[in-house]
Amino acid sequence: MARNIQSLERAAAMLRLLAGGERRLGLSDIASALGLAKGTAHGILRTLQQEGFVEQDDASGRYQLGAELLRLGTTYLDVHELRARALVWTDDLARSSGESVYLGVLHQQGVLIVHHVFRPDDSRQVLEIGAMQPLHSTALGKVLSAYDPVAHSEALESDRKAFTDRTVCELEGFEHILDITRARGYAADVEETWEGVASVAAPIHDRRRMPVGAVGITGAVERLRPDGELRPELIAAVRDCARAVSRDLGAGRF
Repeated sequence: MARNIQSLERAAAMLRLLAGGERRLGLSDIASALGLAKGTAHGILRTLQQEGFVEQDDASGRYQLGAELLRLGTTYLDVHELRARALVWTDDLARSSGESVYLGVLHQQGVLIVHHVFRPDDSRQVLEIGAMQPLHSTALGKVLSAYDPVAHSEALESDRKAFTDRTVCELEGFEHILDITRARGYAADVEETWEGVASVAAPIHDRRRMPVGAVGITGAVERLRPDGELRPELIAAVRDCARAVSRDLGAGRF
């Protein structure tokens, strides 16, 4: 059985202590409560402080939880609110399109799949919640890169790997695709990530009109693009789903 990393366990215990105790605690209080030497406790606190997870009051020298934890916690709640708001609409999209539906958010220079609705047939399928998709080649990733400045920066900084002969990797071509995505309100991936697979995705916005995710459908090229062009009714269905989820998140009309 793999051994736990002691320094991480101590850091986690320290954060729990600061969360559950008094508003601010001194070094001696923290070291005593956790049974640590002051030098050890100070080293962990200094690292947590550098990462923004802990803050030190200049006047008293006491420690409290930092703003970075608030940001992470808000992101966690936003993602789960997004998924909760999208459940009904993504089910409807799967039924109307006959294809698999994916809900994705930006995470670590990629797209994290936070919800997946199976294609409504009897075929064998694998649940992909928790899977990661690239930003530069997938429809979900292009949508996030087009509308979210952070995703855009991360896509530019990442290694834009060629998955197929159709993958657009060079910067000018990729930026052109993002311009098209913004102009028409959706992104497409036609065999740019997987041979024989096409996708369409549209952005989801929150009450601040900020992009918080993307929703899309994925299926065989011959179903999504039977005559060489993506079926317009599928594009419309994806965009309608994205707008519906956005409205439920308080974004109003788009």
